[in-house]
Order: sequence, then C-alpha cells, then structure tokens
Amino acid sequence: MTNEEKPKQKIGFTIIKNDPTDGHKGFGIGSLSLENVSPVIIDIEEDLARVEVGAMHARSDTERGIKFTTNREDSLGGKLYWLVWVTIDYNPQGPYYAGVSACEMVINREKRRGYKNLADHVNRMDKSMKRHILVDFMDDRSKNILREFLQSHNKEMWDRSEEKLHQDLSVEA
Repeated sequence: MTNEEKPKQKIGFTIIKNDPTDGHKGFGIGSLSLENVSPVIIDIEEDLARVEVGAMHARSDTERGIKFTTNREDSLGGKLYWLVWVTIDYNPQGPYYAGVSACEMVINREKRRGYKNLADHVNRMDKSMKRHILVDFMDDRSKNILREFLQSHNKEMWDRSEEKLHQDLSVEA
C-alpha cells in the first residue's frame, strides 16, 4: 500500500465540559476544560464588542468567508479587530474575569483576505486560561470598548477582578 492509498488519520480536538475527572478514570484525564473561556471580538470602527463562540475554532461570523494569511500586506486596507480571550474563574466572593488576553486580526472584506497569526491566537488563549492579563498594548479606543463590555456584561465580576485588569484597561482622559 503506498502513501497515497492510506487513509489519513484525523486528529480531533475535544472540548471537555465540566470536570474531566468527574467520576471516571480514562479518556479526558488531565485535559483542560475550555468551558469558562469565551472569545470576544472587538469591532473598533463600530465601537462594538460581542462574544463569538465560533472564534474558538476560527469560525466566527466575523472570520467567515475570509482567507487568512500571516502576511499583513494580503489584507492591506482592511479593518482591525481584536480577538480577546476572556476566562472566568471563581473566588470565595464569586465569579470574576481571571484571564483576559488580546490578539489582533485584520480583515479586508473587499479582498476576502485577512491577517492573523494563529500561533499567537492559540498562545494568547492559553495565557488567558492560565489567568494572565494581556491587554495593555491595545489602543485606547479598544480598551474603552472592552472595559465597557466587561462592566456591562457583569458589573460584580468586573468589581471582583484583579486590579491589574482595571489598570491595564484604564485610559488617560
């Protein structure tokens, strides 16, 4: 049998809900649960932030129909978006925004081309899951949109969040 005749093995990515060690031993032990991670896409021009669950698999409404490359010139003249991975955790006072990590994405709808660094997106999701706050490099307008979104989504969770998140999303007037 030659290489061309062998069926390719598919390697799937399994999202495991709740506690992966919940009562049984075997598949899923030691796997990370992505249940408390949400992708938030910021449309700067529209002053809009929204949760787009499809971004977990690079298939959000914003990304649909776009061919992405790692070359910024392919999407020249495009619109800048931020993909922000938001991880929620619990402390004795209740839920809070534990990890918030942003990465950029440029989309040129006219050309149907976009720029993103997939490895960076995956690394930023991992950082968020590990409770890191990485948003200080965002522009002021984007910081305002994200801060207002997180506050309006749940003021109590915002209030319980780390001071670093508050500081990194504050903007000088």
